[in-house]
Amino acid sequence: MKKIAAIVTEFFAGSHADVMLPKFVYGFPTDADDLIAPRVELSSIYIDQFSDRDIGREFAAAHGIPIFPSIVKALTRGGEQLDVDGVLLIGEHGDYAWNEKQQQMFPRKYFLEQICGVMATSGRGVPVFNDKHLSYDWRDAQWMYDRAKEVGAPLMAGSSLPLVWRKPWLEHELECPLDEALAIGFSGIDIYGFHTLEVLQCMVERRAGGETGVAAVTCLEGDDVWRAADAGVWSRTLAEAACAAIENKPAGSMEEHCGEPVVLLVEYRDGLRGAALMLNGYVTDLAYAARVNGATVATEFFAQGHGGEGEEGPYAHFSYLSLNVEEMFVTGRPSYPVERTLLTTGVLEAALTSRLNGHERLETPWLDVAYQPRQAPPYRPLGPRPAGTCLSDWPPRRSDEC
Repeated sequence: MKKIAAIVTEFFAGSHADVMLPKFVYGFPTDADDLIAPRVELSSIYIDQFSDRDIGREFAAAHGIPIFPSIVKALTRGGEQLDVDGVLLIGEHGDYAWNEKQQQMFPRKYFLEQICGVMATSGRGVPVFNDKHLSYDWRDAQWMYDRAKEVGAPLMAGSSLPLVWRKPWLEHELECPLDEALAIGFSGIDIYGFHTLEVLQCMVERRAGGETGVAAVTCLEGDDVWRAADAGVWSRTLAEAACAAIENKPAGSMEEHCGEPVVLLVEYRDGLRGAALMLNGYVTDLAYAARVNGATVATEFFAQGHGGEGEEGPYAHFSYLSLNVEEMFVTGRPSYPVERTLLTTGVLEAALTSRLNGHERLETPWLDVAYQPRQAPPYRPLGPRPAGTCLSDWPPRRSDEC
């Protein structure tokens, strides 16, 4: 069984480390009736920050997984050479600085630098998964992409959003003739702007010709968002169709409930227009809509949480993410292209630069990231809502605890 190292910033209840690592130990809850057993072994952990809410030490001790004091030691398992077959890099959460663009400066590039350093000196590369976007800085993100190639490390990145439930089911056929597309999101631009852009990108990359890159990005806020819609800069028709697919929202229009809207306008190099519309106060789920040959199609992107009616469970969308990561660990082949995350990383940073510079339109010649999408990833939900072991108690109780 292949051995995996987890390199994380912080490990507390509900953190990304918490909703991913236990699944590699207990098994993966999905819409199936039984847990899917892990095919790899979580064999070492590095935790960058231990706060008062830490549960990582307790988790590791309960399962006999050593926590090492450095990234190097976690990858060599206390020895001198690389001694794992894959790496989970979860650089999310923790006490890290924010910059003037309101980006939290997670040390993902620094972590990957250490990881690739061990691979380089050991003479072999192993697969790496980087949770969420690659970096807050485009140059660092490009470096991460290039460096992983240099050391022969297959690289995957991104969040669980492309692998959540969709209602109604919608996925564009490859070579789809897209006219325009829009994604709906909420929360902060840095933290959930990435998710919203990723929803947009995982859909539009399937258009005719594949992905060609992004020519320009603009961030608008407040009343300028509605004025841009009135001017036809982004499609209110698509926004209303996407919002109509979201079940959990109040009666009334988006303008009535969202006093501080944000829209990220994405001009693709092939002429496609995309938008990520953030509607705080109106929605708490994500959605997507597009015009295909003049017809409007739309779907909700639904992520499982805790506490709400019909939402109880173990954040099983992270099971589908983790299963696709595990597939890369087992086969050595990424389950979907990392270029999607590279491009989305750059679009998000450009949007935040646009915002900092007075909401200017920012031309982005460096975002010439072209790639071809693939067929569907090996694991993903196809139903409208979580079912099966997604709705079970978590973590599963051992027989000696019953």
